[in-house]
Amino acid sequence: MKKVAIVGGTGYTGVELLRILARHPEVKVSAITSRSEAGRQVSDIYPSLRGEFDLAFSEPNNEILSQADLVFFATPNGVAMQQARVLLDAGTKVVDLAADFRLQDIDVWSHWYGMEHACADLVEEAVYGLPEVNRQAITKARLVANPGCYPTAVQIGLLPLLEQGLINRQHIIADCKSGVSGAGRGAAVGSLLCEAGDSFKAYGVAGHRHLPEIKERLAIASGAPIGLTFVPHLTPMIRGIHATIYAQAQDAIDLHSLQAAYEARYANHGFVDVMPLGSHPETRSVRGSNICRVALHQPQGEDTLVILSAIDNLVKGAAGQAVHNMNLMLGLAENAGLDIMPLSP
Repeated sequence: MKKVAIVGGTGYTGVELLRILARHPEVKVSAITSRSEAGRQVSDIYPSLRGEFDLAFSEPNNEILSQADLVFFATPNGVAMQQARVLLDAGTKVVDLAADFRLQDIDVWSHWYGMEHACADLVEEAVYGLPEVNRQAITKARLVANPGCYPTAVQIGLLPLLEQGLINRQHIIADCKSGVSGAGRGAAVGSLLCEAGDSFKAYGVAGHRHLPEIKERLAIASGAPIGLTFVPHLTPMIRGIHATIYAQAQDAIDLHSLQAAYEARYANHGFVDVMPLGSHPETRSVRGSNICRVALHQPQGEDTLVILSAIDNLVKGAAGQAVHNMNLMLGLAENAGLDIMPLSP
């Protein structure tokens, strides 16, 4: 059995990691840390895990963490970069679910996250953890940057088109909606039921922290800078991201050929479901699973393509993708612990 530890286990991604790892056939959780809840049993805070873990939260301790084969950082931005080097030097692999290692441009990262980066050299080493792009590199990595939730949904929706130069890369619109759990577990007025329930709003229109990540990764996929308008929205649901992506085709559209291109691109990636033409993926159809469902449309037969992409923000958009990366890094079966059917209703 491989030993893994979780730093910052009291948030939604932390409990989602525990939910998935509880049924992982080849992994044991050896430690889970929380400064605020140290000494309390995991099941006291998350009764859903009662009987699954006889484990208490502990203070972060690098000596204990370094005994694990891999450590997940389910922490706020700026934490993993302070601790990763010690663990890596001890031979422990790291998956960071925050944004510390996602952007290659350190100046851009500092601008968007409002702090100086603590280990620029590790940013150069870190592998961006989107398995649908970097599967082989992830298998050799000791440090993986888990992608953001919005960037995951948008990239999977656009990769086949950008990689083959099939759309105008300067005119892309990503209109994305997220459930409230994407805001995290911390108390905030905007996440209160009376504020978010029975309502719908855009936010971060002038600029969202996931924008530079999406642009950087799509530029790598296309081989040139891209023009992107990205607008996130908050919806009155708990889980899920739905991305409606608009792109202009470079040439006359043969929708059936594009469908075949998508199916071929993701044929060996079991967590992407390319649905039949005309389908409408729903967030409820991926709830609780590590699946991204994608569908293509050509409204009114004109030159605009509409790509629909749906994920569970806490699974494929966070903890599930992190476990997928862990499996690759530790040489385990790629889908181990992740063969989870979506919940319905």
